[in-house]
Amino acid sequence: MRLGDRIAEVPVDDAVRASVSYDQLRTGDDGLYWLETRPDAGEGTTVTRWRSGEGTHDVSPKGFDVASGVHAYGGGSFAVVEGTLWCVGGDGLYRSRRHGDELELVSHGCFGDLTIGDGELLAVRESEQGDQLVAVSLTGAPQMRTLVSSRAFLGAPRPGPGSLAWTAWSEHDMPWDACEVWAASYSPNGGVEDPVRLAGGPEESALEPQWGPDGALYFVSDRNGWWNLYRWNGLQAVAVAPIAGECAAEPWELGYTSYGFLDGGRIVVAAQEGPRHRLVVVEPDGTVRPVDLPYTSIKPYLAVQGTTVALIGSSPTAAPQVSLVNLADAAPQVEVLARSEHAALDGACVSTPTELRVRVASGRELLALVYPPTGSAADWRAPVIVRAHPGPTASCLLRLDWQAQFFTSRGFAVVDVDYLGSTGYGRVFRESLYGRWGLDDVDDCAAVAVLLLSTGRAVPGQVFIRGASAGGYTALHAVAQDGPFAAATAVSAIVDPDRWAQTVPRFQRAHAMRLRGGAGPVRAATVQRPVLLIHGTADEVAVVEDVRDLADELTSLGMAPEVLLLPDVGHYVASSRRAGAALEAELAHYRSVMAGAASDQPGCTAASGSR
Repeated sequence: MRLGDRIAEVPVDDAVRASVSYDQLRTGDDGLYWLETRPDAGEGTTVTRWRSGEGTHDVSPKGFDVASGVHAYGGGSFAVVEGTLWCVGGDGLYRSRRHGDELELVSHGCFGDLTIGDGELLAVRESEQGDQLVAVSLTGAPQMRTLVSSRAFLGAPRPGPGSLAWTAWSEHDMPWDACEVWAASYSPNGGVEDPVRLAGGPEESALEPQWGPDGALYFVSDRNGWWNLYRWNGLQAVAVAPIAGECAAEPWELGYTSYGFLDGGRIVVAAQEGPRHRLVVVEPDGTVRPVDLPYTSIKPYLAVQGTTVALIGSSPTAAPQVSLVNLADAAPQVEVLARSEHAALDGACVSTPTELRVRVASGRELLALVYPPTGSAADWRAPVIVRAHPGPTASCLLRLDWQAQFFTSRGFAVVDVDYLGSTGYGRVFRESLYGRWGLDDVDDCAAVAVLLLSTGRAVPGQVFIRGASAGGYTALHAVAQDGPFAAATAVSAIVDPDRWAQTVPRFQRAHAMRLRGGAGPVRAATVQRPVLLIHGTADEVAVVEDVRDLADELTSLGMAPEVLLLPDVGHYVASSRRAGAALEAELAHYRSVMAGAASDQPGCTAASGSR
């Protein structure tokens, strides 16, 4: 939106309202279903249904938060069969009543990866003693029985013809480090017999098993350095379509579906190369054909039926949307079923990114996405916010982010960095941050900032770093040393890797153990720049006590940080009802630093950072 020669600032409320999230897309017997999270509504996550000719309709009760805490990050939190909704809430497994919108509690416990089998619901149930694969009868009074038990972790129960496949990994590994695919004979109301490990091991991550229309078991494995699709032929795993890209997402959640089976023996796959995603079709002869779509980011939830695939896609100019893509012909037909743009922002002028490749001291090359100030000229010069993504096993996303646009519309440039340890670059790159956390990630973010300063893009003294979760740890260490950053914002930050390893949920303990050994804890005495700490008091992944302790130590040293504690908010601040307050606090933090720096220079007027 333009106001004369001035770019209209994106209002904070609109930036939050437009940040609707879609997840866990899947087919039901009467339409398409997905989870919808609306940060401004304050009502949690809702199951939404789409039917041809009817449009969208919420099918879970108003005010009921459909969310799974399995393995800390959830996933696979609902399934629909014969008009019955099965879903997971805060205290257990629920199903809808036949008449009315109410849900009834089936079983207390922590459930996820809900899958419909032959006459029964399959799921993962987690406790502190380990995981179980369970089966629940779909009709009558629900009866639950255990199929597989493990002291460690299980996932992806997928029924096939007389068989059951699943994944398993040990308590000493994350599923992207070492994960196995198992299969066994299985019959409804019977047991699991003769289990066999088909793929995976100490140096291989095998994920997402699915039974194909040909009766064979397919899965994704990184045995060649990339997550690629394989088929078990009864004797060995055979590569279906070797691609120098990731054909699966890093499995933070259960229930991912990165590929699916089309009519005619074709397979559709979502592949990631760096920050970009694309859709490809594998023909029966093995030929890989790219699909021309207007999306650069595709979530790992493909729902396939016949010749169509439903997906959640986005691009730098299109916020996430649910689309139906018909792949019957060479030219795909795209129908948008739901989109997250807010009416007040329709037609808004947005900042679109350019890719920046940076050579670091070790000779490695890293990639960053640079969003210039909205409406700026080609030779722009601006204050810069460098963002270290969470994870750190994650990546930049090449999609419209209204919360980034909140800053670019106020004259800032925003830069997302795929630092060492990011996904989208193969297994070796992904593992290289182990034992180096707080060192190489910080160096990579600093290298991007230094390049922007040396080329005249960034204004000296107005370069900031922010990060969430693991990215918050990176941001804090970046201002605990000499460097280009004038201040840091740490959201839901990890402060002490050793202490975090003791308090983090059991799923992520192995991650904490592998990452630590680099820079160590953030020590208040080393922090050299102003810090803003934003944290939810209900965060179960990175407990708020660590941030409170750091704030107290900084205050005692005369470096009192700005602190925003968000009551009853968990680990995901950006999708919470307090997301707007967090954005405004972050903006005020940068402007305060800029104003202070300007006032220290005689004859200078404090800059506002807005246009």
